[in-house]
Amino acid sequence: MTRQQRLVIFISILASFVAFLDGSVVNVALPAIVRDLGGGLAVQQWVVDAYMITLGSLMLLAGSLSDLFGRKRILLMGLVLFGITSVFCAIAPNAATLVLSRGLQGIAGALLVPSSLALIISSFSGALQAKAIGTWTAWTGIAFVIGPLLGGFLVDVWSWRLIFAINIIPIAVTVWLMAFLDNEDQPVRAHIDGWGAALGVVALGGPVYALIEQANYGWGSPLIYLPLGAGFVAAAVFLSHERRSKAPMLPLSLFRVRNFSVGNVATFAIYAGLAVSGFLITIFVQQVGGYSATASGLALLPVTIIMFFLSSRFGLLAGTYGSRLFMALGPIVAGIGFLTMLRMGETVHYWTELFPGVVIFGLGLTMTVAPLTSAVLGSIGTAQAGIGSAVNNAVSRIAGLVAIAAVGIVIGDAISLTSFRRGIVMISLLLFAGGIISALGIQNTKKDR
Repeated sequence: MTRQQRLVIFISILASFVAFLDGSVVNVALPAIVRDLGGGLAVQQWVVDAYMITLGSLMLLAGSLSDLFGRKRILLMGLVLFGITSVFCAIAPNAATLVLSRGLQGIAGALLVPSSLALIISSFSGALQAKAIGTWTAWTGIAFVIGPLLGGFLVDVWSWRLIFAINIIPIAVTVWLMAFLDNEDQPVRAHIDGWGAALGVVALGGPVYALIEQANYGWGSPLIYLPLGAGFVAAAVFLSHERRSKAPMLPLSLFRVRNFSVGNVATFAIYAGLAVSGFLITIFVQQVGGYSATASGLALLPVTIIMFFLSSRFGLLAGTYGSRLFMALGPIVAGIGFLTMLRMGETVHYWTELFPGVVIFGLGLTMTVAPLTSAVLGSIGTAQAGIGSAVNNAVSRIAGLVAIAAVGIVIGDAISLTSFRRGIVMISLLLFAGGIISALGIQNTKKDR
């Protein structure tokens, strides 16, 4: 591995880390945010989903931008904007301002993820590419799990506001390192699909609004069924527009590649389950189990440790033996881990009731994420690396967005022991679905071995 390749991995990890971290770090701070700014479960859902709406809906556009203007340029722009919007979140005086700032932060985050992963894909090939993706996945996956730990510590020591302000440090380091990165390859696209981006925002925003607010207004209210209908119409128009566009934001031809299409369906199911798990567990152990914010973050620390030591190994194994086995077994193992948590009561005994499930979940997650990323992105050409990584990451964010919005239908308008158990079953079923889809649909190709 050359010096430039090592630098690419380090920059890509740092840039993506802050975007993924802010998708998970906020979970553990939700009770503190509501105590400070007011609101209930709906406000907690919006603080998470405002970020996910813009992140998920604009990631496809960001992938196109990275291919058009260059991955390095778009990555740098995203870092600067993410720093500015993080400050907006940190100083938000009320819930409405925080939700708006989170939406703006998601726009910046959308510029970071596809560009950083596309840098790796364009800089590596073969088994080395699979290992590099595994390393990137290990660290970005750790962001999902270390987020609650870091967030809990900051909330207990000072304030939930610090979880946003602290982003300035890794962003400044990444911007400085990018000065040492060689000039990149030539842009490969010549069009920005603005209509597609606008339709994508409406297609996601309408249904998400309806899912979150239906508890307040009811499904029969025009404030619910009109946004819901508008979202479905926008989704249909979006697909029609992308099919007819000469330079679409979402090239539907990508989905004719089997591993790409099946892998993204599996991604949706798996990441929907992961999003609900982080949201549900961190709130439950605080509001019902009586854990502090720091303790709720520490509860998931074993997942971080397992991913740190094993993700790159599973990425390399997937590059050698193919991704299918790992993508099939990993989600099922993770789902079994969550089912063991059904034994928990209102007094959460960590070592006997939560810890075993967390370890099993961590092993299953580690088996899954690097092989999944390798299978999906290894099935397309380097020229489409930006948009390909954007599609896969957008699918995972959209999955979390929809799942968090819909969780209220399963658990009601408050989290209790009974509703928590319903949520655990929901998580396990989603993960099992991801494993079954992978087992039936993913193919090991010559490129995998």
